[in-house]
Amino acid sequence: MPTRLVAFDLDDTLTPSKSPISPEMADALSELLAVVPVCIISGGQLEQFTSQVTERLDLDDDARTRLHLMPTCGTRYYRYDDDGELGQVYAHDLTGEERAEATAALEREARRLGLWEEETWGPVLEDRGSQITFSALGQRAPLAAKRAWDPTGEKKEQLRAAVAPILPELEVRSGGSTSVDITRRGVDKAYGMTRLAEHTGIDLADMLFVGDRLDEGGNDYPVKALGVPCVEVAGAEETAGVVRGLIADLVPAAR
Repeated sequence: MPTRLVAFDLDDTLTPSKSPISPEMADALSELLAVVPVCIISGGQLEQFTSQVTERLDLDDDARTRLHLMPTCGTRYYRYDDDGELGQVYAHDLTGEERAEATAALEREARRLGLWEEETWGPVLEDRGSQITFSALGQRAPLAAKRAWDPTGEKKEQLRAAVAPILPELEVRSGGSTSVDITRRGVDKAYGMTRLAEHTGIDLADMLFVGDRLDEGGNDYPVKALGVPCVEVAGAEETAGVVRGLIADLVPAAR
């Protein structure tokens, strides 16, 4: 069976972290959406999805209806309607008490471990409603600084391991290059992909996921563990070629 839906991580898969997609990637994604539905599922907020990706795509209303957006690791789900309006399908928000506890635990443990930086590019802690995110250098940190801060991922794993036992009712996982994300337990990228299958009627086995962190412990790993066919990329520079290859395979099947 040919692939019937393609899902992508965002940062370091479709684009370098917090950066807009390249013109080449925009063209490739627009062409892919003409053939199959596409989902973007990542830890960022909806605003990142729109500013980094959707505002840079050349899509008609029909193509937009094939685009699925799952920000904050699949804890929220958005789709465009036939009139091109973006609407929310679901949102699994944390309670005010849960968000406060998660924020306090992240700051307390980061300071205790010596991982709290005083000079940052924007806030270190961000309340995304359905997700609390710790970004060691701030949300607007340059890519080079983020890569240099924790090249092996040991620092964020140390923080994740310290915070997880404090918040047993919540999910604490490694996020992007310098981040740790906290969501409702059991609501992760695997949850998002499962809900995507229910809403689209497309079996998980007929989907393809493209991401840069499919290693065990990586934030894309839950999708792989779910059994979804996956392609791992080393960075955004590889992904446009992967998309072009998919289009070449899918266009003859569509005909």
